[in-house]
Amino acid sequence: MLQNNPELKSKIDQLWNRFWSGGISNPLTAIEQITYLLFMKRLDELDQKRQADAEWTGELYTSKFAGQWIPPEYRDKEGAGNYAVDKRTLRWTEFKRMQAEEMLQHVQDKVFPFLKDMNGAESKFTRHMKNAVFIIPKPALLVEAVKTIDEIFEIMEKDSQEKGQAFQDIQGDVYEMLLSEIATAGKNGQFRTPRHIIKLMADLVRPQPGHRIADPACGSGGFLLGAYQYIVTELAKRAGAKDLQPDEDGFVRTSVATGLTEKVQAILQASLFGYDIDSTMVRLGLMNLMMHGIDEPNIDYKDTLSKSYNEEAEYDIVMANPPFTGSIDKGDINENLSLSTTKTELLFVENIYRLLKKGGTACVIVPQGVLFGSGGAFKTLRQMLVDRCDLKAVIVMPSGVFKPYAGVSTAILFFTKVWGPKDKVTQPATESVWFYEVQADGYSLDDKRSKQEGYGDLQDIVARFHARNAESDTDRTAKCFFVSRADIEAESYDLSLSRYKEDVFEEVVYDKPADIIKRLIEAEVGAVEDADLAKIQSGIVRDLLELRGMIG
Repeated sequence: MLQNNPELKSKIDQLWNRFWSGGISNPLTAIEQITYLLFMKRLDELDQKRQADAEWTGELYTSKFAGQWIPPEYRDKEGAGNYAVDKRTLRWTEFKRMQAEEMLQHVQDKVFPFLKDMNGAESKFTRHMKNAVFIIPKPALLVEAVKTIDEIFEIMEKDSQEKGQAFQDIQGDVYEMLLSEIATAGKNGQFRTPRHIIKLMADLVRPQPGHRIADPACGSGGFLLGAYQYIVTELAKRAGAKDLQPDEDGFVRTSVATGLTEKVQAILQASLFGYDIDSTMVRLGLMNLMMHGIDEPNIDYKDTLSKSYNEEAEYDIVMANPPFTGSIDKGDINENLSLSTTKTELLFVENIYRLLKKGGTACVIVPQGVLFGSGGAFKTLRQMLVDRCDLKAVIVMPSGVFKPYAGVSTAILFFTKVWGPKDKVTQPATESVWFYEVQADGYSLDDKRSKQEGYGDLQDIVARFHARNAESDTDRTAKCFFVSRADIEAESYDLSLSRYKEDVFEEVVYDKPADIIKRLIEAEVGAVEDADLAKIQSGIVRDLLELRGMIG
């Protein structure tokens, strides 16, 4: 993480401050503009790397910057060729050498329109980039930003060589840090999920190639990227990769998919689906995945709770941290959702259940209120999770995990869909539920969230979850334990850990008060006879003697 590289963090802060002082003060706008520049830089680097790889292996590769490009508005006009732009001039390495005024004009009028058009008229990227605007207002700001981004990439390259971390992962850290500046997103209920929590959830779910994986409230695409990186890492291990090291959270991850065949890459790219109702987040999510080597991400602008979204039983895995915005307009809610509520945290969990194929698995973050809320919709949802799904785990997290954006206490629900919404349940699907109480996640639980020594409970959760045993893990005084469905039913489907956890009270034996007072007096004046003590007129010893007289 960037906490471990102050030089990189300082450069990103510098970039951020330049945009702020350059007149772009809205965090989301600044991040979007910085992202476009990072994307231009990365596009050039990736293209050059692929060219070099192709030359080395003798494969055919056509550069994205080969030939000419005609802007879409001139393509149907007579003499369209007169407007053709040499694609080579659209490379980062080419335009960064221009003078300030010329560079701004070139990037605004040619590079950015090319970027928007790059994937062809039919692509989601082109569609969502349609309304995107390049609004860096001053030539000097663009020059400074280009220079700082070059410096950031240099530090990333150095870090990658010295510490053995994959370049794309460090780039992910950089992008994550930029996204972390969107503290204002909290007002929309869009709390960025920390990357180590995403990795934890991927290690619990263990997605496989060919699984259809979705996030119905994907934001910047963190969960989709987490699933992709998990799969790529597992494939790299199977292929015999020897240089993969655990990161600061104990997880082994790489985004480097160069060793994968085109067929496997195509399967992976067609496996990830994300939806969001914020068009800026959709663009950020698309670029986030594209910068990690996913050329054509399936991220789209959709309100997955609305009447216009009709997917059902489509996915093998859903990983999500849906927004906890409170409630939405009743008239907008999809009629296929049966819960009589407008609370989004409940509707999203029901919708995720509907999105899963039978046998499909979900790993979802919810506010802890979902576990014990007394309203009818809360109880109905929990009963659905226990009866219609195999609710495998409830992992309760401490309240600081989402700081500084929110202090809300959360839990991870892990369940597999067994019965469909219209099926008659002949036998409840859950036999018993595994509870785990997370006390530490490897970071301080204050607003700074600084890295602590070790992994906290993260690796323990993964190890114990995959080795869990309903017959032996029954000690409710332990950190994790099973609770039977019968016990959960008896508690009206309450899923709060405190309902089942048993506290251990150790008997503490205290010394007699007279003995304690005697020791305190001796600490003050030493071993003195009572007759001499009686001569002391004031001070703490006098007070202790009075106290001794009171207790006899």
